[in-house]
Amino acid sequence: MIRMRTFGRLPLGWLRLPVAATVLLIASLGSSTALAAGSTVGFGFDAPDVSGFPTGSVALTGGGAFNLNATAGSVHAGGGFSCTHDVGQAFLAGCLQGEGVRWDTAALLASTTYKCTGAAGEALKPATTGHDTVVIQADFYRAGDANDESFSAQMIVSSRDIADDIQGTQNVWVQGVGCGAAIVHFGA
Repeated sequence: MIRMRTFGRLPLGWLRLPVAATVLLIASLGSSTALAAGSTVGFGFDAPDVSGFPTGSVALTGGGAFNLNATAGSVHAGGGFSCTHDVGQAFLAGCLQGEGVRWDTAALLASTTYKCTGAAGEALKPATTGHDTVVIQADFYRAGDANDESFSAQMIVSSRDIADDIQGTQNVWVQGVGCGAAIVHFGA
């Protein structure tokens, strides 16, 4: 039996088209609007498997823009979100396989520390918002919860590997779920 991830009743794969369009829009705006501001950075990403903690995994797509020079920083971003396996711990605890619709940002964070696996022996790693990395506080929504967030957790999206102590490329992190590889684009 073939299982297909879904977004509501639509296959999750359809989200890749809006993400690609967002990345292209950000890239085209980057040459005029973002450069005029001097500190606005656009980003887009597709992370099909973020995992590493004892239970659960999520798929994320999305993008947006953030401004490093605004008072306390500013961010406007969002995208699609789906729990691909039940999450049993921390910030997304209770998100069941197939649940999840979208995510959006609550705040731009200057930095955070994180673990990809949650293992006691794994060292905390630092991440700082900059021209190739964004650290955000994100709200996650399930169908039926309308505009009331179902979960809230920190996220990191980066164009580079954020966990060189773990095999493979890890450039997206979700607090309490873990890290994963993603197609990522940043543009200023």
